[in-house]
Amino acid sequence: MTSDSPRGCGRAFVVALLVMAGIIDMLDAEESGYAVWPHAVVLLLGFAALLWPARRRPEWLTPQLRTGAPAVASLAVTAGSLLLTRQALFGPGEVAVLLGLLFSAVRHCPQPWAVVCGVLNGAALLGTPARFYQDDTSNLLGFMMVALVLIGLVAGPAAFLRTQDYRRAVAVVETRRAERVAIAADLHDFVAHHVTGILVQTQMARMMASSQPENLDTVLAGIERAATEALASMRRTVGVLRDTGPDAADRRPVGDLAGIAELTDGFASPVQHVALDRDPAVPDDLPHEVQAAAFRVVQEALTNVRRHAADATAITVRLRYVGRRLEVGVTDDGRGGTQLPAAAHGGGFGLVGLSERVTALGGDLRAGPPTGHTQGWEVRALFPTEKA
Repeated sequence: MTSDSPRGCGRAFVVALLVMAGIIDMLDAEESGYAVWPHAVVLLLGFAALLWPARRRPEWLTPQLRTGAPAVASLAVTAGSLLLTRQALFGPGEVAVLLGLLFSAVRHCPQPWAVVCGVLNGAALLGTPARFYQDDTSNLLGFMMVALVLIGLVAGPAAFLRTQDYRRAVAVVETRRAERVAIAADLHDFVAHHVTGILVQTQMARMMASSQPENLDTVLAGIERAATEALASMRRTVGVLRDTGPDAADRRPVGDLAGIAELTDGFASPVQHVALDRDPAVPDDLPHEVQAAAFRVVQEALTNVRRHAADATAITVRLRYVGRRLEVGVTDDGRGGTQLPAAAHGGGFGLVGLSERVTALGGDLRAGPPTGHTQGWEVRALFPTEKA
């Protein structure tokens, strides 16, 4: 920050005003025959607290020490004047310093020091007129009323700015948390889907190595494709983590209705048939967030088929559009058989996150046995849309 910048010029102007006010205090005390050194101590402590550059402050010079020490010194001067029944002056320099310290204490001191240091500075400011008007009650009360008004005018904006700082900090924390949750959902939805496919197809390749070696190349190609897609998803997600630009969130791995067809084609295997039943009435221009959520529903449902219903032979993915609602359903005929290791079964977080995603869009998610069937499983989601 250069000295000729608006902020630098403003700071220089404030410093000049404080110094001039302090000089007025010192000259007034000297000309009136009062002791100068008590005022000098208060002013020096106050100037050091207010004008010491933040980058050069030692660690021990905490906000509570900077704002509290000058106030205690001012109160000590006032107390000494009253105890010795000797008049002492108060001037614009000390008033300006105490008001500046009051603002700094209320806004920057940690709790509960903000209250303690704020009260100390307020009490010091209210007590300064008592040094001179010890026997003049009317003038004393008048100056104290002015001091109360000044305290309110300074402490009020400082408290407001402190509240704004707190709200901003909370908003930043919540935003970062939401981004972490979203990225975790991306990793789960995309990478876990592909890795689960790799695991299933690897088991299939081991079984086919001796019985159907002529079909082994197709399975290995599927493993290669799933691994490539998993690496691509991870690269996109890591790219979002590294990028702090405004467009980073827009480049998170997402999907749409067109991607559901690719998802079902890539899921099919020699022992599992996947059929996509898309109603022609389903438009292609649904809201992006609805399409992305529908994609995630299908992705999570297919991943769970691999994990929990590896014996399923027929899987149906349905897309229906009725009125203003999009229906997404995935049904399988499995009986719950699986040969995956226990560590690959998942912890149930996928459906929990999926339910939160669907509910956030005003939709409804259901998972359970298909209506009217004794076996199989169905995941069904309904999304409201803006289409008429």
